[in-house]
Amino acid sequence: VAAAAAQARAAKCDLVIGLGGGSVLDTAKAVAALLTNTGNLLDYVEVAGGGQPLANPAVACIAVPTTAGTGAEVTRNSVMAVPAQKIKVSLRSAVLLPRVALVDPQLTLGLPAAITASTGMDALTQLLEPYVSPRANPLTDALVRMALPRAARSLRQAWHNGSDLAAREDMALASVCGGLALANARLGAVHGLAAVLGGSLPAAHGSICARLLPLVMSANVLALQQRTPHAPALQRYTEVAQWLTGNPHAQPADGAAWVAALATEMAIAPLAECGLTPALIPELVSKAQASSSMQGNSLPLLDNELAAILHQAL
Repeated sequence: VAAAAAQARAAKCDLVIGLGGGSVLDTAKAVAALLTNTGNLLDYVEVAGGGQPLANPAVACIAVPTTAGTGAEVTRNSVMAVPAQKIKVSLRSAVLLPRVALVDPQLTLGLPAAITASTGMDALTQLLEPYVSPRANPLTDALVRMALPRAARSLRQAWHNGSDLAAREDMALASVCGGLALANARLGAVHGLAAVLGGSLPAAHGSICARLLPLVMSANVLALQQRTPHAPALQRYTEVAQWLTGNPHAQPADGAAWVAALATEMAIAPLAECGLTPALIPELVSKAQASSSMQGNSLPLLDNELAAILHQAL
C-alpha cells in the first residue's frame, strides 16, 4: 500500500480507480487517502499503529467490485495485513469512502467457484453480524431484511452455476447492503477473530468467516440465554434462522446448522487444514479481544468462549 501510494504521488495522480476484489478496493481507498496525508502508513492504522486521524480529504476514488463480496466499495475503512504482527487491521476514516461505487453484477459472472464461495460467505456474515449487533438501527435493519434472504437463496446457486445472472445480482446487492450495514452498525466476533486469523493463516478472509460464523452464532445464542435472556438479539437470531432456511418455524440452532452445511457443501476447508493449531489459540484470543469488531458483537464474549470457538473450528 505504501509503495503504491508513493508511485501515485510521484505520478501526481488526482484520481484512484479500484477494479477488483476487496483487497484491491481497500488498497485504492488507502492510496487515495495517503496522497493527501503524507505521514507513515502505520501512523494512521488502528491497533497495530498510531491510530492518528487522517486530517486531509482523500483524492477522488472510484470503486468497481468484481466480487460479491466484501462491500468495500461502500465502507469507510481499508483492511490491510501487518505481517510483522500477524494481524489484519484497519485504516479507518470517513475520508476513505469512495466517491463513486460502480456495481455491475456482470463483472462477477466469471468468478471462480472457490472465490464465489469465500466472498459470498463474507457478504452473508456482514449482513448477519450487524443485524444482531447492539448498534443495529432501523436503517441497517431494513438493508439486512431485504438482502439476507436474497443471499440465502442465491449464494448456493451462484456457486453451482456461475453464469446465473439473477443469482449474481442478488449477491452483488447483498455485498453492497452488507457494506452499508457494517459501516453503520459494526460487525462482531466472527470478524474480530477473522482479523487475527487472517494475519496468521494462509486462508481467504471469507473462508475463515464461513467456518467461524456458525460457531459464533451458537456461542452468542448460548451466552445470551445464560446472561441476558431477554435481549432483543435472541429474537433476531430466530429471524435470521428463518431467512436462511426458508422455514418459518426455524430456531437459532437451525440457522447455525444451515451455515455450517453450506460451507461444507461449497468445499470450504476447516481451519485446521489452513494451519490453525491448539497451540496458537491463546495468543489469537488475546489479540482478537483487542479488535474493534468485537465492539459490535451481540454481547462481550469471554476468553474461554472465544477459545472454545477456535477449538471447534479445528
